[in-house]
Amino acid sequence: MAHLVNITEFILLGFSQRKEIEALCFFLFSLCYLAILIGNLLVMVSITFSPLIHQPMYFFLCYLSLSDLCYTSTVTPKLIIDLLATKKSISYDGCMTQLFTMHFFGGIEVFILTGMAYDRYVAICKPLHYTVIMSRQRCHVMVAASCAGGFLHSFGQFVLAIFLPYCGPNRIDHYFCDVYPLLKLACTDTSKIGLLVIANSGLMGLVTFVVLLISYGVILYTVRSYSAEHRHKALSTCSSHVTVVVLFFAPLLFIYIRPAKTLPEDKVFALFYTILAPMLNPLIYTLRNTEMKNAIRRLWVPDHRK
Repeated sequence: MAHLVNITEFILLGFSQRKEIEALCFFLFSLCYLAILIGNLLVMVSITFSPLIHQPMYFFLCYLSLSDLCYTSTVTPKLIIDLLATKKSISYDGCMTQLFTMHFFGGIEVFILTGMAYDRYVAICKPLHYTVIMSRQRCHVMVAASCAGGFLHSFGQFVLAIFLPYCGPNRIDHYFCDVYPLLKLACTDTSKIGLLVIANSGLMGLVTFVVLLISYGVILYTVRSYSAEHRHKALSTCSSHVTVVVLFFAPLLFIYIRPAKTLPEDKVFALFYTILAPMLNPLIYTLRNTEMKNAIRRLWVPDHRK
């Protein structure tokens, strides 16, 4: 690859060149990352050490929190450090590693959200067959398939980026390494590669999003015949899933479904799926979920362990 790559590092321009704005962002993003760590670890530990781990919905939620934690950790710590750094640089190898790991854990999250939607579909539309269909073995297979799908997706993005010739300049107008900003730096025609990126990220995200919306539409149609109590419980659970799906997919589709180009708004929209979604997911899944709140109380509040 040495004959194709003439640069050894990239400069990340980040959000702003103004020190006062960078100081404010450092404070806010540090608090956000702390909230991400505490919230997702709390969900993971509370589920793992309670009977909820034996229920498929919470089994997937535990892995969703793990993927959230890993996903944001590929980007956010570097972002926070760079906000105080004079030179916001990342090595070529570090850039490619960040691109691969970010898309790997992001892909896993997409497929786990799909698995969670399937779990809710089976639970509500085929309740008599739920325990057979959503067996523990099948849940493990679905998580393994999510990891495999995430790997294939990220490997595709990685291959597209690593075989591009970079001759300079080396300034990335973003706060992390991603395919579209890298395409701008390549000293070759990237129009065909841009289409492959749309197929790998944009269309995959769009198809998954449409499938998720259809599944929740079928669920809404099914619960019409339920009693008011059961309908409220089903809708309460599904509303949390829909909120997380929209929060994650809407900004992702804005960036990856269009032709290969970058916009100034991309950095703001990227915050939704790299920081805000991983931070809000634990709140969304626990505030309206009585079982999760009880599990947290029993594990962390002494009076509720009895």
